Amino acid sequence: MRPMHPLGPLAVQEHPPVFSVMSSPPAYPGIRISGCRALGAEGSNAESLDRLLPPVGAGRSPRKRTTSQCKSEPPLLRTSKRTIYTAGRPPWYNEHGTQSKEAFAIGLGGGSASGKTTVARMIIEALDVPWVVLLSMDSFYKVLTEQQQEQAAHNNFNFDHPDAFDFDLIISTLKKLKQGKSVKVPIYDFTTHSRKKDWKTLYGANVIIFEGIMAFADKTLLELLDMKIFVDTDSDIRLVRRLRRDISERGRDIEGVIKQYNKFVKPAFDQYIQPTMRLADIVVPRGSGNTVAIDLIVQHVHSQLEERKLRWDMAALASAHQCHPLPRTLSVLKSTPQVRGMHTIIRDKETSRDEFIFYSKRLMRLLIEHALSFLPFQDCVVQTPQGQDYAGKCYAGKQITGVSILRAGETMEPALRAVCKDVRIGTILIQTNQLTGEPELHYLRLPKDISDDHVILMDCTVSTGAAAMMAVRVLLDHDVPEDKIFLLSLLMAEMGVHSVAYAFPRVRIITTAVDKRVNDLFRIIPGIGNFGDRYFGTDAVPDGSDEEEPYTG
Repeated sequence: MRPMHPLGPLAVQEHPPVFSVMSSPPAYPGIRISGCRALGAEGSNAESLDRLLPPVGAGRSPRKRTTSQCKSEPPLLRTSKRTIYTAGRPPWYNEHGTQSKEAFAIGLGGGSASGKTTVARMIIEALDVPWVVLLSMDSFYKVLTEQQQEQAAHNNFNFDHPDAFDFDLIISTLKKLKQGKSVKVPIYDFTTHSRKKDWKTLYGANVIIFEGIMAFADKTLLELLDMKIFVDTDSDIRLVRRLRRDISERGRDIEGVIKQYNKFVKPAFDQYIQPTMRLADIVVPRGSGNTVAIDLIVQHVHSQLEERKLRWDMAALASAHQCHPLPRTLSVLKSTPQVRGMHTIIRDKETSRDEFIFYSKRLMRLLIEHALSFLPFQDCVVQTPQGQDYAGKCYAGKQITGVSILRAGETMEPALRAVCKDVRIGTILIQTNQLTGEPELHYLRLPKDISDDHVILMDCTVSTGAAAMMAVRVLLDHDVPEDKIFLLSLLMAEMGVHSVAYAFPRVRIITTAVDKRVNDLFRIIPGIGNFGDRYFGTDAVPDGSDEEEPYTG
């Protein structure tokens, strides 16, 4: 199909109390977390976020469900209770597809080598929540001029002054994270005193921990922090830690470290950092060694999380759009006798697996072909082998990318590849939290520079629309325009159509059939059964649900 190419703080007593509360921190929203500085695949051809759930269950049947897996990076922490993942997206979106509450941001300030990062990690571990964002101020040093680079090479540049930090970028980044959006964060090389070419990706969350020596030095930044913690550590201890760190990790010599400490670090602490202690809600003396203070902080955070706990409201999704006409953004493949005949076969519970696969693939091919007709085309003229001009049409976009929602959505990839030459493919894994019933993103791999593409988002069944809404939100986080997203599904429920269309009115929804009802367990009626089980030949879940183990609402 040639025209479609490329389808081709203030000073205080020397020994302050164990736990100092400067003021009562305000109430705050959210409980989920995502992202860490280890995120991002530098130098790879795809932005990846490879985090899968720990193994569930030990028993094995002759053939069980499987999901596509990729090599995982190690998580941030493993506790006695669970793995604390350093990547992923929390599910906190309401029936309108928007984040219910802004994320709660905890600011951690203190002198250089006071133990801020260690305290942050201890808080994260003690909170025992599954996703976490840890944003370090060290990533936001300004780009140095040639003269400043020369000064830095001779330890004559003051990295402990507020002017050394890019506060505009810090503020914009934190604002986006609080809004649940993904952000690009620079990677700073302390050996060369410069930013690396590649930036890392952090994903929006409901709890963000931001740490840095100048965390409380900017008024606008302070207003974004819902809780402010100052880590107060003895200066001798901080000097020893800094010596060890800068020599072993940053390639400095001992004379240079001491020179820089006496000339810049200590004066900057006295002038800019220690006075901000008075701005803190909580002061933690002795840093990470003060486990009592950390425990009290965690208890308070837990109480606030319980007060502001949110839940994915399926009932709201189910009732929000009852009796409404189907949206104009919906396109249903014409129900010809052939199409209806194929639906009859794949809906029949007595249909063999081979026939189910064969006719499902036929429907997928028809669905993909139908969807491509909604792409933008422009006039073009080509010359035929007979030397004559032919006025035709050619694809007017940059590129097409397919994104499948695992596991069932990946069954549509061959049909897309058969029609769109050199199409790029991404994958998303969304699973249900068994305790809360909420959809959670656990795996994401998208091609780079996806923001200019038309994206075909594929899932075989859509009942409530919850997983589809989350998948669309992820694409929007990666700057894909809403009107360039095409949601394709073999079968949808009216509830799912309304939910997606109401939340994202410019997303094109394309399917081969729409069923009227969803029952009390949010299964499509009359439906098609569990598509993944029938296609892959895996065992059904004990309750006979027609939902995929990965979330397919």
